[in-house]
Amino acid sequence: MQIGTSLSGFPQAGMRAPPTTHPTTDDKTEPSGSPATNPSLTEEQRAQVQTLKSRDREVRAHEAAHMAAAGGLARGGASYSYEIGPDNRRYAAGGEVSIDTSPGNSAEETLQKTQIIRAAAQAPAKPSQQDLAIAARAGQMAAEARAELAAQRFSGESHSSIRTKAMESYAQVTGNSTSKQTLSGIDLTA
Repeated sequence: MQIGTSLSGFPQAGMRAPPTTHPTTDDKTEPSGSPATNPSLTEEQRAQVQTLKSRDREVRAHEAAHMAAAGGLARGGASYSYEIGPDNRRYAAGGEVSIDTSPGNSAEETLQKTQIIRAAAQAPAKPSQQDLAIAARAGQMAAEARAELAAQRFSGESHSSIRTKAMESYAQVTGNSTSKQTLSGIDLTA
């Protein structure tokens, strides 16, 4: 993955107005009168406006969930593509949130980032296929970071110190117990 991977749940289709990166309060899609009272629209057009409004709410909620979970990894606000309805208003038809998916400066930092990335990708009620792919990639990054941490821990100890610790653990188990304990199938010799 690269910096700026986008979490997106909605394919963008239809006539679109230019994308907006930071929605504002004046970016409302609600007309001053409801489509049911707009005499210039046919019943079919009114139904289409209701569908567009519903999709607009769903898209905005989806992207808001990504933003809330991404926290400081979000790069800017949500970007939307719009479809113009029969009432000549813009309705969000698709959206995305760019997040930083680069590895951290250390394996520990990478593990922390991958938790946030996964949470952000899976935050919406219905994650898209792209969202799920990003979550899976974050899982791979986490596994790589865990492997790096394990290698660092292992390389910091010599074979003889590992054997010594194992022998000490064995002595504690067998020497500190008043009840009879058996440890079968364990070979502490290397």
